Amino acid sequence: MKFISWNVNGLRACREKGFEDIFRQLDADCFCLQETKLQEGQIDIAFEGYESYWNYAEKKGYSGTAIFTRIKPLSVRYGIGVEQHDHEGRVITLEFDDFYFITCYTPNSQDGLKRLSYRMEWEDDFFAFLKNLEKTKPVIFCGDLNVAHQEIDLKNPKTNRKNAGFTDEERSKMTHILENGFTDTFRHFYPTLENTYSWWSYRFKAREKNTGWRIDYFISSKSLDDRLVSASIHNEIFGSDHCPVELEIK
Repeated sequence: MKFISWNVNGLRACREKGFEDIFRQLDADCFCLQETKLQEGQIDIAFEGYESYWNYAEKKGYSGTAIFTRIKPLSVRYGIGVEQHDHEGRVITLEFDDFYFITCYTPNSQDGLKRLSYRMEWEDDFFAFLKNLEKTKPVIFCGDLNVAHQEIDLKNPKTNRKNAGFTDEERSKMTHILENGFTDTFRHFYPTLENTYSWWSYRFKAREKNTGWRIDYFISSKSLDDRLVSASIHNEIFGSDHCPVELEIK
């Protein structure tokens, strides 16, 4: 099975930059989107052979997730079942025969870290959600998780140490996930690879200079490690300030 995750930073804008051609080119069994920035009915988009599931934020033009899947899920769940977190369209969970599959758009701690305390609550509640699912079957989750975990996951670690996405607090939450039964699939295959990123600021010609961050992930239950085939980052693909990331499993 081939999975793709992409923060499109506004699906309507990305569509004007070739989204549908890229979708067909990548030819995934499940194609996940974050930051769709849509309300229901604002876009008419479908692909033959795929079912689609959408979670919209209540706030217009903000957040939002979607999954296109060739494989019909056994069940679909929106949000994580915690009231304070489930108004921004951040999570969709599909249940398949032998695992749960989740797309997630993790809240950004924002400039001045004004949302860091909320982010910490989100992290704890999302982790609890994952572990509860794992009681039934393994989990694969993907998306823009808004954290560069290690220093090799961003170009300038020293100058970003206290900035959103690279604070000690955010990084420690990712460490906690990985130390409690989960695998960062890209690092599973490429534990020391540097200069490979999934997001670049639109400012200062960051993408041209490859001054980026790896903040888009596929994370899977360790029990699935022997089924991992490959992980990749499609930094050759444009259309957003993020690029698609990929996981293949058997």
